[in-house]
Amino acid sequence: KMAAAGAGRLRRAASALLLRSPRLPPRELSAPARLYHKKVVDHYENPRNVGSLDKTSKNVGTGLVGAPACGDVMKLQIQVDEKGKIVDARFKTFGCGSAIASSSLATEWVKGKTVEEALTIKNTDIAKELCLPPVKLHCSMLAEDAIKAALADYKLKQEPKKGEAEKK
Repeated sequence: KMAAAGAGRLRRAASALLLRSPRLPPRELSAPARLYHKKVVDHYENPRNVGSLDKTSKNVGTGLVGAPACGDVMKLQIQVDEKGKIVDARFKTFGCGSAIASSSLATEWVKGKTVEEALTIKNTDIAKELCLPPVKLHCSMLAEDAIKAALADYKLKQEPKKGEAEKK
């Protein structure tokens, strides 16, 4: 009986403390929602195309880029069909919300494009779409660099090896 009475007092005391403590509305507790545009938060919380493709495959290009200043590292991969169209793209990024969002958006944008069309994607377009502030522009630059690196790797794999060219 005494234990039950003690538990009741403890419960009432805890409730009184909680009621007196200042409470913030839930939306003010979320730092990403406060610091990032909703498009960045969407890509961060629901990233598209996360994962890896077979980097040894001849029709897969892999781009691995990093920014020493902030420590962000981005791996972006593309899979190209026999007609030169990008049919799949995947990414893995170690970095802030803007870096993850930039990678996620980049994979969405390259899908369905030809290799040449994908080369026209610019960091300024990514930054504009995600409403990145000036301090986060390097994230969109990394995404553009990752696209270019993946395309360059793919193109390099398409060149015949020296030994193969001489046999034909």
